[in-house]
Amino acid sequence: MKSIYNVTDLPLEEEYDYIIVGDGTTGCPLAATLSAKYSVLVFERFTSEDSVANVRGRVLGGSSMINGGFYSRADDKFYNESGLYWDMDAVEEAYQWVEDTIVFQLNLSAWPSIVREALLEAGVGPNNGFSPQHLVGTKTFGSTFDNEGKRHGAVELLNKGKLKNLKVAVEAYVDRIILSSKASGVLASGVVYSDSKGRTHEALIRDEGELILNAGAIGSPQLLLLSGVGLVPHRSSHKVSVVIQNPNVENFMVDNPRNSINIVVPFALDPSIPFSFYPNGTIPLELSVVAKFSGPLSSGSLRLVSSADVKVSPTVRFNYFKDLKNLARCVTRMRLVGDMLQTEAMERLKFEDLKGVEGFKFLGPSSPRNLSNDASMEAFCRSTVTTFWHYHGGCLATFMMIGRYIGLRMLQEREAAKYIKHRLSYT
Repeated sequence: MKSIYNVTDLPLEEEYDYIIVGDGTTGCPLAATLSAKYSVLVFERFTSEDSVANVRGRVLGGSSMINGGFYSRADDKFYNESGLYWDMDAVEEAYQWVEDTIVFQLNLSAWPSIVREALLEAGVGPNNGFSPQHLVGTKTFGSTFDNEGKRHGAVELLNKGKLKNLKVAVEAYVDRIILSSKASGVLASGVVYSDSKGRTHEALIRDEGELILNAGAIGSPQLLLLSGVGLVPHRSSHKVSVVIQNPNVENFMVDNPRNSINIVVPFALDPSIPFSFYPNGTIPLELSVVAKFSGPLSSGSLRLVSSADVKVSPTVRFNYFKDLKNLARCVTRMRLVGDMLQTEAMERLKFEDLKGVEGFKFLGPSSPRNLSNDASMEAFCRSTVTTFWHYHGGCLATFMMIGRYIGLRMLQEREAAKYIKHRLSYT
């Protein structure tokens, strides 16, 4: 793509209408949209030439280049409970804009058909067929893999922008946000970043422009902390000057917990999506049944390890089951997985003709035999919990900053902030 530049080729100082820190799942479509009318600079730490999987998605397109490729729209509850006004015609148009480029309906192979039958038999209804909508019941999801197994990540959406207005700087490390104190507050005017040769650059925003922090749930709060936005006790230990105190930076770190069982199957499975991390794209004779839930109630925090180097990852604690309601929800879902294993549809995946979950060959922890035993189910949830790489929180937009200045402002101030020249946004 003509708009991609190695950061070493960029001027040491330049101005733009919009600067976006992070070229991930949301950064790419946002940059493409803004470039229709404005000059846009987008920062990405790495390039995607090696296609090396990384749990933080440090490639062009972010985590859309390494995840499972599941695509679904937001549910109605998200819009209804957000407290914001949504132009649903514009939302529908935006969804179509994305789906026309990178979302596909897969031809179902053997094992997804078996799983669909098992879910319906276990009572997960109705059968919604194929749908990109967020629905209750069983459905066939949209995929960012096509039927030839090729991945289509968010990076492809950049091609829909006005490329002459768009610069994507790769191998760029944004070190800090440029903040200056004014009588009326703290102003964000740009970023300081470095290239692979160790040179320091500055990118500044023009009048009426915006700096959009889109570096992910870990990168965004880390950059704010390195720039002096956070809590005094934690910053003082790292000798970072605190420009503004804000308790909503580094806290409220949340991840969607994932629990699963893995079974070995007695015959070869045709993959519905490619398994690029196995040789020649082949799939092992193994099937994972995964349970997760949205809106987890437990949260944790993020802490800096280094006060000077953005390349040093912070430490993060998510406290997955600190809120016992999360644990109860896991138990409910894993019981459903247990019920699913006992359906007639799943009989085809057994090695022996035995009742219940007997007859399956488990790879790793097996499904608890007694699904009604709370203690056993809770122990299973605690011992098998892993990440779904759906980190969020860390610098909540609602409480961070609506308008030009960093501080605790309410959403109602958004309209009043329209005429303010520089705005720092969080996505």
